[in-house]
Amino acid sequence: MDSAVSMAEQQIRYDDGAAYDRMMGTWSRISGNTFLNWLAPSRGLRWIDIGCGSGAFTELLVERYAPAEVQGIDPSEAQLAFARARPALRMAEFRRGDAMALPFDEHRFDAAVMALVIFFVPVPAEGVAEMVRVVRPGGTIAAYVWDIMGGGHPLELMHTEMRAMGRTPPLPPTSDVSRMEALQELWAGAGLSAVYAREITVQRTFADFEDYWATSTFAATVSQTIAAMDPSDVEVLKARMHGRLAADKAGHIICSVRVNAIRGIRSG
Repeated sequence: MDSAVSMAEQQIRYDDGAAYDRMMGTWSRISGNTFLNWLAPSRGLRWIDIGCGSGAFTELLVERYAPAEVQGIDPSEAQLAFARARPALRMAEFRRGDAMALPFDEHRFDAAVMALVIFFVPVPAEGVAEMVRVVRPGGTIAAYVWDIMGGGHPLELMHTEMRAMGRTPPLPPTSDVSRMEALQELWAGAGLSAVYAREITVQRTFADFEDYWATSTFAATVSQTIAAMDPSDVEVLKARMHGRLAADKAGHIICSVRVNAIRGIRSG
């Protein structure tokens, strides 16, 4: 990944769009649906999706709100290639770019969004300022993010077990910004009006433990950590996770996650 693209994180590599989509893309759609219900945007708007990744959230926008335009920005060419291949996103445009230097003029969009991204921006305030710059007066600036500091991340339990085994899975570089108070400070500091925030809790059901394990080990923070472990330690980790996750009567594993969401309006 190009170190010159400042939205990219130096430890966590997202160089497999399909693998990302299987784990985080699905979670993004699940949480994104609730987020969009809360945001309740109008149809036919011009959107920019910053840190669009595999296009999971972008696809929700297109499916639900028939936007007039969608521009997706991401530092990973592999992710962008996956997003471009989604049949539902033929009307969207995707380009490689930096969250802190968006390649668009002022007032270009009606709405700017970051879905599970802001804690990868090296200077979050600069990322928010860029969102504000490219949105017209009266437009919406919104984001949702894993509540990492509060234990709301989908892989929190896996990371806990890894740490107990002496491993340190990588975290986004500005994880502290995921706190609700930090998001509110960012949006207020950007001069936005009508700022509202909320916590969103959603669930995902896996067919069984093997489904959970196979899906979770596609996640970058897990796969990169496991790659550095001895096979015997990986089996120990798997056994520890199996012991921590209770299945229902049908053998399903049900996981809950929590995101912090925020929105505001550009005043002028």
